Amino acid sequence: MYPYYPETVRFPCLDYRNGPPAQQRLTFVLVHGSWADARFWDDIAAALRRNGHVVYTPEYAGHGGDPNKKVTHAMITKSVVDFITKLNLRDIVLVGHSFGGTVIQKAAEQVPARIKRLVFWDAFVLKDGESLADEVPPQTRQGFEQLRASSKDDTIMLPFPLFRDSFVNTATLDVAQWIYASVAPEPAMPLFEKLDLKAFYALPTPKSYVYFYQDNVLPQGEGFGWNPHMSTRLGMFRLIVGDGDHMTDSRTRPAMVAQKLYEAGRD
Repeated sequence: MYPYYPETVRFPCLDYRNGPPAQQRLTFVLVHGSWADARFWDDIAAALRRNGHVVYTPEYAGHGGDPNKKVTHAMITKSVVDFITKLNLRDIVLVGHSFGGTVIQKAAEQVPARIKRLVFWDAFVLKDGESLADEVPPQTRQGFEQLRASSKDDTIMLPFPLFRDSFVNTATLDVAQWIYASVAPEPAMPLFEKLDLKAFYALPTPKSYVYFYQDNVLPQGEGFGWNPHMSTRLGMFRLIVGDGDHMTDSRTRPAMVAQKLYEAGRD
């Protein structure tokens, strides 16, 4: 039997007669992943700003216009931490995509008081003492090592067939080629560095995980994958799911991605 509510009872949070409720105003700091730069966020950041949010997209060492590919994970993390502290950002939602998950893990150790919530979007959540390379299948790691060895500057450049089927598997061919045109060789060293994450796992910072069902970068099952393999390492966390792959939707459906990040970051 359903409960009866008198006509005088109202639930304002559910009353959409005047449109959906306004979004809580948040401050986002968005950290990109490998084979990308800060431009990855352009359309998503624009969608978030249209909804009244403040958005920052820092670039980190070895990426964007930085010609130096001999960078370490610590140098990458320092880029993000310095960006946050120099702008005196506080109460931020710090978002990491893919490799960016490892960056926000280390950044959170250094500026925990400035962070409102950590959001991992199909992102690596490494265990203490692990490297990113430890969390990919053996054949993928072997491929990375071969590509690294064949490079002249200790970088890894993904061949298009691998990129197309793993990173943009839902895209049409022309969209996949368009996105691939912006891909640059990735500094290899940070992918193989083992990280001390004891301080991260002692943080009480609230955490969320955004998982897209069609993301094919990591195999689902067999001890790999984004969710639940990575996500459950966060302990108590908020799970937000969506229908998309690793990179395509940042270009083709940025408003959808922005909404998922908002749902992950809001109170």
